[in-house]
Amino acid sequence: MPGILEPQAAAMDTRAAVRAPAAAWQADEAGERRRRRLVLYLHLGLTLLTLAAYLPALRNGFIIFDDRQYVTENPIVQAGLTLEGLRWALTDTQRANWHPLTLLSHMLDCELFGLNPKGHHLTSLLLHLAGVLLLFEVLRRMTGAALRSAAVAALFAVHPTHVESVAWVAERKDVLCGVFWMLTLAAYLRYARRPSPARYLLVVLGMALALAAKPMAVTLPLALLILDFWPLRRLSPPPAEPGTAAGGGQAKAEPAASQPAGIRRAALPLLLEKLPLLALSAAAGIVALHTQAVPLASGASAPLSLRAANASTSYVAYLGKTLYPAHLAVFYPFPAEVAAWKVVAAAALLLALTLAALAAARRAPYLAVGWLWYLGTLLPVAGVLQVGMQGMADRYTYLPSIGLYLAAVWGIADLAARRRALRPWLAAAAFLGLALLVRMTRTQVGYWVDSMTLFSHSLEVQQSYLAHTNVAEDLRSRQDRRGAFAHYRAALVLEPRNPRAYAAMGNALRSWGRDAAALPYLRKALALDPEDEGARITLAMADDDLGHPDAALAELSRVVAANPGSAKAHYGLGTLLLRRGDREQGLLHYQKALAADPALVELYSPVAAQLAARGELAGAAALLTRALALRPRSPALHTQLAVLLDHLGEPAKARAHRREAALLTPPSR
Repeated sequence: MPGILEPQAAAMDTRAAVRAPAAAWQADEAGERRRRRLVLYLHLGLTLLTLAAYLPALRNGFIIFDDRQYVTENPIVQAGLTLEGLRWALTDTQRANWHPLTLLSHMLDCELFGLNPKGHHLTSLLLHLAGVLLLFEVLRRMTGAALRSAAVAALFAVHPTHVESVAWVAERKDVLCGVFWMLTLAAYLRYARRPSPARYLLVVLGMALALAAKPMAVTLPLALLILDFWPLRRLSPPPAEPGTAAGGGQAKAEPAASQPAGIRRAALPLLLEKLPLLALSAAAGIVALHTQAVPLASGASAPLSLRAANASTSYVAYLGKTLYPAHLAVFYPFPAEVAAWKVVAAAALLLALTLAALAAARRAPYLAVGWLWYLGTLLPVAGVLQVGMQGMADRYTYLPSIGLYLAAVWGIADLAARRRALRPWLAAAAFLGLALLVRMTRTQVGYWVDSMTLFSHSLEVQQSYLAHTNVAEDLRSRQDRRGAFAHYRAALVLEPRNPRAYAAMGNALRSWGRDAAALPYLRKALALDPEDEGARITLAMADDDLGHPDAALAELSRVVAANPGSAKAHYGLGTLLLRRGDREQGLLHYQKALAADPALVELYSPVAAQLAARGELAGAAALLTRALALRPRSPALHTQLAVLLDHLGEPAKARAHRREAALLTPPSR
């Protein structure tokens, strides 16, 4: 019997062996289909989650805080995508930042939507959504953990501290930088898995574009080095070759004591690899220091010890807002002082968390990676180099908070893997938590509907001179002088040593025709801050209104001596000198004003006329062509250019501009 059955069993084994690869292949194919469906569903879920949180932003308008400078009162941006606009974007530093890509994105919005705020908000929302989906894909491809990566991306998508970055048109730089930050991570992942010069160039290009959107991307090389440790594991010592050791015996595992040396050997090439990226960071840092010289000088009025104290406590405050994102405001004033116990407690907590994360680096590397990501990427805006008067800002956490989300999600997931009984409870808590975050984000988005709502809410969270001043500005735009004056006064009562509060009051009084009443406030502002260029220019205009042109000339000359690139001061000097009959010097200052700020469209016509009078017809025509690129519906500019083109022997072009001027000129009644 055994002899009869053995061939049959052998045949069965043979058939099973033939069927086994096919079955395994089919199982792999089915598993791959399930994975693809899961990834598709996660993409869809993240999209719906983001839209659920941020669609209300499409009902919001522009606000008076920076949106004016970037969009609503910027003729270059409003002209859309033009060669003149491109040149300006690449050279402009008037907004205390060099971010040409951000300015070009605003120009594209104006090209597509004009000044309809819905289109501008839609662009910001779509950029944020792109950043969310890219973050999910990068983490999934780096770690292979789709659900964990989706959880990190979901927190990034709907956390309320990110509302400022998404719902504020002027903060377009955050979401745009975020997209190119994620694309740089994706390019780096491809490079790390199969290095090549072409792939490295894509990494460099991605980082350059991120920097062109916002200088905060200077920390990208640090983030890449952190990712080298985990999940890319490029800092691990190279594994021993299988088989025999060099001496012919069996390979032995590297002793634990030698592993740090192996890590150091692996780290050196990775550091050298980052040198071109670090050079980009250094160049961007130099440009940022140059463009932010005035805000930095203003912020540096606080002693270094106070700035360091504020930075340490802000790190902890950001942690608190990440865990409990309530009482968020558009402005948190820089503190006049920080209690010593708060500084000591904050420093002790940060040190303890850092040591704990590093101690767990081998067992739970995501804790060290997430924590170091948070510490490192937040460093440029921590406040040691203080720009402006804010003590902290929610928008600063847009990219740094990713590290905290990663550490939390992976830590909770590992806990669930060890404690099966906790899984349903943790899953329920995750869904409820996301639902709560969406609700809080929608509420926060609603505060950005208009300036009055935004800054009134800010006053409910924390009293500040800036919130009072912006409420006053909004009331002034609505011709509510009494209400505006009350808020200007409240700002002064709140911060009686704040020069900006006095300057705001003086500027408002001058706009109401009360120049004499404005003078004491403007002089007080300058007594507190002699470098306040805006207050000095307003004082000059008030002096001129009151019939003291010599005093106005003296004030404007002081501004130009301190800042030769002040467009407003040159503009004022040009106007005063022209009124005195000094046409040559007056128009020279107009030219300098235009060189400093090409958005001063009203100056192109007189400067072109002066050039034409000197016989520089081609230069005058070029200037008017630039002016028309910014204000194409100006019949006066078309007519002036037509006259010049006739003299230059280009009658066909002159006729075209005359026809355009006739079409744009309203019929007389």
